[in-house]
Amino acid sequence: MKQNRLIPLAALAFFILIVLVGLSNSIFLTIDAGDRGVLFERFGGGLDKENIYSPGFHVIAPWNTMYRYSVREQQLDEKMTVLSNNGLNITIDMTVRVNPSYDKIGDLHEEFGEDYIVSLVRPEIRSSARKIFGRFGPEELYSTKRDEVQTMIEKDLEETLKKNFIDLKAVLIRDIELPAKVKNAIEEKLEAEQAAFKYEYILDQERKEAERKVIEAQAKADANKILNASLTDKILRDKGIEATLNLANSPNSKVVVVGGNGDGLPLILGN
Repeated sequence: MKQNRLIPLAALAFFILIVLVGLSNSIFLTIDAGDRGVLFERFGGGLDKENIYSPGFHVIAPWNTMYRYSVREQQLDEKMTVLSNNGLNITIDMTVRVNPSYDKIGDLHEEFGEDYIVSLVRPEIRSSARKIFGRFGPEELYSTKRDEVQTMIEKDLEETLKKNFIDLKAVLIRDIELPAKVKNAIEEKLEAEQAAFKYEYILDQERKEAERKVIEAQAKADANKILNASLTDKILRDKGIEATLNLANSPNSKVVVVGGNGDGLPLILGN
C-alpha cells in the first residue's frame, strides 16, 4: 500500500521538476554587470517603474517579464548633411556618447522601449545638429566657430535628452566637410588675410625702427649741444696736455711735435 502511494507522489514530484526545469529561464535569472532590469508584472500592477533591479541573481514569477537595459556608455557615430545659414550643404561627422539614467529605466522603457537609441537619441542628435549649424556661415564653421558649435550642440542636446531619461557624456565634431569650391575660396581668402597681416606687421616694425632712429638721433643732437656748451678753450687745452703726458709716460718710443701760434698743443707720433 505504501508503495502504491509513493508512485503518484513520485510522479507528481517528477512532473513538478520537469515544469521547474522548463520554466527555469523564466523564474531564475541573472542580471549582468553593467545592466539594470525593470519588471513587468502581468497579473500585478504592470510595469514596476519604482524598483530597478541591479546586477545579480533574481527569482521572479514565471508569468512576469524582466526587461534588461545596458547602462554602459554607448558611442554613436553620426554622419549627416546640414545647411549653413546661407543654404549651403555641409557634411558633418559627429560622435555622441550617452547612457540611460540608472534610476529611470522604467520610465525610459514605458516611453520609448528597448529601441530608444533609434526612436529617441538619433533623431534628437540630428535635430540639434541641424538647428545649431544653421546659425553659422561656411567660413565660420571652417575656421573659427567649430568649438563654439560643438559646445552649443552639447548643451542643447543635454537638456533634451535629460528630460527623456538619457545622460549625455560628450559630443565630438570629428569632421566638417565643405564643397571643394567653397573650401578653396575660403582657404584663398584666409591666405590673403594672413599675407595682409604679415605685411602690416612688417610696416609696423619699420615705423617703430624709424621712430627709434629719430629718437636716437635727437638724443645725440641734444648731447652734442650740451657738450659743446660746456667745452671751452682752457678745458680743451688741459685735456690735450693730459693726453700728451700720458703718452709721454708710456714705454713706447715716440716723436713729439709742438704746435705753433703760441697756444698749439703738442703732437706725439709713435712707432
